Amino acid sequence: MTVYLPDGAALELADGATGADAARAIGAGLARAALAVRVERAGRRFVQDLAQPLADGDRIEILTERSREDGIGPLWLIRHDAAHVLAEAVLELWPGTKVAIGPPIDDGFYYDFEFPAGVSVSVEDLPAIEERMRAHIEADERFERIELPAAEARALFEREGQPYKVELIDDLVRDQGVETVSLYRNGPFLDLCRGPHGPSTGRIGAFKLTAVAGAYWRGDAGRQQLTRIYGTAFFRKRDLDRHLELIELAKARDHRRLGRELGLFMLSELSPGSTFWLPRGTALWNELTRLWREENQRRGYLEVRTPILYDVELWKRSGHWDKFRENMYFTEVEGRAMGLKPMNCPAHIQIYRRERRSYRDLPLRLAEQGLVHRHEPGGTLHGLLRVRHITQDDAHIFCRHEQVRDEVLGCLAFAFDLYELFGFEPRAHLSTRPEQRIGSDELWDQAEAALRSALEAQGLDYKVDPGEGTFYGPKIDLHMTDALGRSWQLGTIQLDYQMPERFDLTYVGEDNAEHRPVMIHRALMGSFERFIGILIEHYGGHFPFWLAPLQVAVLPIADRHVPYAREVAAQLAGASLRVEVDERSESVRRKIRDAELAKVPYMLVVGDEEERQRTVAVRRRGRGDAGSVELAAFVRERADAYARRARD
Repeated sequence: MTVYLPDGAALELADGATGADAARAIGAGLARAALAVRVERAGRRFVQDLAQPLADGDRIEILTERSREDGIGPLWLIRHDAAHVLAEAVLELWPGTKVAIGPPIDDGFYYDFEFPAGVSVSVEDLPAIEERMRAHIEADERFERIELPAAEARALFEREGQPYKVELIDDLVRDQGVETVSLYRNGPFLDLCRGPHGPSTGRIGAFKLTAVAGAYWRGDAGRQQLTRIYGTAFFRKRDLDRHLELIELAKARDHRRLGRELGLFMLSELSPGSTFWLPRGTALWNELTRLWREENQRRGYLEVRTPILYDVELWKRSGHWDKFRENMYFTEVEGRAMGLKPMNCPAHIQIYRRERRSYRDLPLRLAEQGLVHRHEPGGTLHGLLRVRHITQDDAHIFCRHEQVRDEVLGCLAFAFDLYELFGFEPRAHLSTRPEQRIGSDELWDQAEAALRSALEAQGLDYKVDPGEGTFYGPKIDLHMTDALGRSWQLGTIQLDYQMPERFDLTYVGEDNAEHRPVMIHRALMGSFERFIGILIEHYGGHFPFWLAPLQVAVLPIADRHVPYAREVAAQLAGASLRVEVDERSESVRRKIRDAELAKVPYMLVVGDEEERQRTVAVRRRGRGDAGSVELAAFVRERADAYARRARD
């Protein structure tokens, strides 16, 4: 048979040859380095074990530790391997443990366990687990794939007292009609797993178990609570050490800790998943709101406000009832079933429908700081990053089909201008049609082609994420990397031909006939809560001057200098700057220290000399004394920097 390499070269192999055979045919060095094989076959791309057979006509890429992380890549593979070794070690240390699932994740892996009665595993147990894992890695145990009839595999796990594996097999049979399932064996450990895996445990380089947490089975708070053990793995110790260093830096920048220390926000079990914004946090929120409002107005958006509670018939018509019902909150009002909105789009559709529209009215750009509610399981809530009470920087554009490309280009330009203010360099991902979707393939083809055209017209490199679009349309997602090298998704631009169909939206064209508009869903910060959480961690609380909740602290040396300090503050406040006077009877050294801890960008020390000369002694956060400056000049310079949103 013939297979084709990434450069298009043909490789002749015996019928039934495997990925390992292909690697050996190319070279002995590649055969030693090979981890798995990426295959393109009949329009599908997937990664499979080296031991699995190839097919005539396959396009293949042999994966090594140097290969790119494209979905399933080299780090994904060894982290998947490490998760199985973790389960193997836990079962040896605590016989009778029930194993659940153990996937690789963005920066490592985890495995969920139900330990025997009376056993409580904590971080103190991690070194013992690591020691047992190390023994299995040094043994270089081979990963062996086994395929069994589903009924036979179910009976096997039932005999071994592994109910979670039994439930997973039952679900595969019921939901997907699966008749055969795959298992993997490494050493004595046998696990239900679809793969792929590396050739053996010895390919796991450096690893570390990092945390122990609680997790509900299937993320359902009504199900069994399990113990989740997290870890990570790399090919080299230096990469692991760097990762662990970043984890420590991330702990120091944790937005929940900094939010508490800087007095930005608080959380309460009285309203889980909802944020209580404190005065300084509200100042930060308002600054972002000011930016959002100015930039929307400059680009022709009309600001609107819509209710949060609607008759459920609206959600049935929009499709959210079928696709999103389990994440919504419902109540009854005077005998009517009502639901809190999880998204703003159906509300903006009502505004569009209130009057007859002409082609001259389009594009119509509606923007809202829209409050929505989504039920996130309690175990997944995480500070500002995963909440139930969500304020989106939402917008919906209603336009003609021939305007789509320009409107998407406008959204991309808006996004890049916005992110540049924060020093973010966005990366574009094109998410295409998911398996469960509404609308015809013809409309999906049209929508995906329009987004591709806009990305290419902008000259952007982009990654395609197959199947990751929304149920109503494809989308462009914009990702950034923060100061710690972590990737975040921020904005999204979603093209929608389905909602206008569902709600029978029309406009009168130049031909005096009715036509269907196209709808673009656009959010660039994503949500204010999550965006602020990301900013706190990205900056480590050291916000740029224009965004800082408290921009200037005036520090009188002695009580007699308080009147002048108040005068200084009044002039700064008159220039719309956020300023406070520290009137405590503390030493100026203590006041400076506290202002540094509060991460205030500028500290102005005032005493007898400053009052006499009408100056201020300037200190910059983290840089110390910057010398004395005339008060009026300082006010002008800082007011100008604030107005320009200058990046310090």
